[in-house]
Amino acid sequence: MKHKLNFIDLELARIKENNLHRKLQYGEARGSHITIKGKKHINLSSNDYLGIPITKIQTNQLQSSSRLVSGNDESYRKLESVLAKHKSQQNSLIYPTGYMANLGSISAIASKGDLILSDELNHASIIESCKLSGAKISIYKHNDMDDLEKKIKIQGKNKFVITEGVFSMDGDVSSLKEITEISQKSNAITIVDDAHGDFVMGKDGKGTPEHFNVAKKIDLYISSLSKGLGSFGGYVASQNNVIDLCINKSKPFIYTSALPSFLVQHSIKRIESDRETQKKKLENNVEKLARGLRSIGYEIKSNTQIIPIILGSEKLAMDFGKFLSVNGIFAQPIRYPTVPKNQARLRISVTAWLTNSDVEKSLKIFEKAYRKFL
Repeated sequence: MKHKLNFIDLELARIKENNLHRKLQYGEARGSHITIKGKKHINLSSNDYLGIPITKIQTNQLQSSSRLVSGNDESYRKLESVLAKHKSQQNSLIYPTGYMANLGSISAIASKGDLILSDELNHASIIESCKLSGAKISIYKHNDMDDLEKKIKIQGKNKFVITEGVFSMDGDVSSLKEITEISQKSNAITIVDDAHGDFVMGKDGKGTPEHFNVAKKIDLYISSLSKGLGSFGGYVASQNNVIDLCINKSKPFIYTSALPSFLVQHSIKRIESDRETQKKKLENNVEKLARGLRSIGYEIKSNTQIIPIILGSEKLAMDFGKFLSVNGIFAQPIRYPTVPKNQARLRISVTAWLTNSDVEKSLKIFEKAYRKFL
């Protein structure tokens, strides 16, 4: 009967032929380094941007089922209150992951007859959630406000404009000032997935909208606890009726086990930590690494902690990544379908964990790679 699955081997062969095959890598990550097969690498692929010092976690408290079934530890209420205040919203709701927060919230509030306007470079979780909603979807060109203004005129019962705050693959920021102005003119609901800007950008790390002074114009925030904060989980923040609807309609919230309460408490501890000191360390590391890469000759457009080096060819990206790994740098090649074909890249994630020595060593290796491949 095994022959029924032979088509899978053919599909895997096609993936390998196109330099798109992926393998899991196992290692031990500690601070600014990751050890793989006994070799220590500088870790430039972590999303633990603030590098908040590790705290002990008490793992004796768990949440065994859906929060609507098994009840709720008081820590959930505390964290949701803190997150709502963090985003200047009435309420918030925790999801097991940021991906599920997108799937659950967007599909709960948008429906057939509505119009969703989504940036063409939005994350896969946003794309999937828009499809699940049943609403009509119009993709506007990346950060192209003329295109958004044109497409927002399409008929729709309710209109939603959805964008990331910091785009995860290019490291650029959304044109939130213009987006909120366009949305308000059309009475559209503005949704921002700020997973990569939250706790990192803006005053007190309140995020990308705060950075652009449009925080009060955002109707629904979707974000992550596992990136800037270095914990785990996702959340949405909005006015009370939106959160109430998510509790009652959001399938990824209703029909899955809740985030373990010890992780909820861990997030609370991290929010209460000295995040501002870590934020300054991160900003300094971003500036030093980006400046150094530009001086070598790399074309660096990003001003955030996500620094892509666009290489184009999938094979070149694989060879480039392998060279870095052999020389002690862990920076993953990103290929299709995560990014468009022939736009493969090395995605550098800068964290506050990196020391001056880490940055200097990294730049020396990137200089060797530049001479070898570019």
